[in-house]
Amino acid sequence: MGFYRAILPSLLAGLFLGSCASGNPSLKGVSAREVQEKEIESARQVREMNERILLSTMATSRVTSGDYKIGPEDLLEIAVFEVEKLNKTVRVSARGDISLPLLGILKVKGLTANELEKKISDLLAEKYLKDPYVTVFIKEYRNQRISVIGMVEKPGIYEVAGQKTVLGMLAMAGGLKEDAGRLLFLLRPPPSNEDDPKPMTGPALQAPLAMVIDLDELLIKGDLSLNVPTFSGDVINVPTSGKVFVGGEVSRPGGFPLKGRRVTVTQAIALAEGLKSEADGADIRIFRFSGKGNEKEVIAVNYYEIVEGKAIDLPLKENDIVIVPLSGVKNFWAGFRDFFRFSFGVGFWRPF
Repeated sequence: MGFYRAILPSLLAGLFLGSCASGNPSLKGVSAREVQEKEIESARQVREMNERILLSTMATSRVTSGDYKIGPEDLLEIAVFEVEKLNKTVRVSARGDISLPLLGILKVKGLTANELEKKISDLLAEKYLKDPYVTVFIKEYRNQRISVIGMVEKPGIYEVAGQKTVLGMLAMAGGLKEDAGRLLFLLRPPPSNEDDPKPMTGPALQAPLAMVIDLDELLIKGDLSLNVPTFSGDVINVPTSGKVFVGGEVSRPGGFPLKGRRVTVTQAIALAEGLKSEADGADIRIFRFSGKGNEKEVIAVNYYEIVEGKAIDLPLKENDIVIVPLSGVKNFWAGFRDFFRFSFGVGFWRPF
């Protein structure tokens, strides 16, 4: 896997940090007027998206704790109907435990308030009470650190309390800039231990999870299933509008702006200053994301056949990723597929 670990650093930098190449070769594109019209339309759409972000945040200002996962330092108010002696306000310990009368030490980290209500009710029903009615109220939330980077008005690390969604975090970051892209990347650190509410197994244990969210689907078409909850340690990145990414065996891998131009596979490789001598141009792959979390398309292309006029020079779409493999490496794509899934997050988790 050492080779596969070496192929993506510049690609990741271009994708998640918004890098772009300078001194790009000129491309035959659309007219200046058409480019200007595209930019005006893009700016209009971003303004519309920001209005939706604001309206959605106002409509959901009363955030419930239904999806919130209890964690260390949260203050819980626990009440048992008609059993006043069991009512207690407790602070969750650093290990994620609380202590309750009759029940002793309980592990609560990773549970929602509703899940903890059921757990306490079931334990009391086993030995002490018949059909106990338990309520759990999160009186104080611990601060969570969530990063918002890329093309937002106020990028940075935010200390937030309670449950926040993607839209809520975009609102805190001041909304989208005019040159924001249409895809949002959400990265989540891997579980730190077996008690994490989102456990994983195998090689993915040390890899971050990733999700791609189509902002048009979320903000224009109103698909609120994409407005997923965020958790401490999450990184939300909105790349620059109109970029394609080229990685692998090219001279200058990274992200390249489209700026209203029609860019094909060969032109993208030209922007990356051509193939290296050890590149296998006959087995290039294009990774194209739908923006619906776990859906992607993989397109195989042969660079040499395109140059010889035997194959179509495919036009690329915004946020396409072009990967050029190393020539002579056996089972490159099998290993790369696994590395891409585990280290980059493609094969994404489904909306939680």
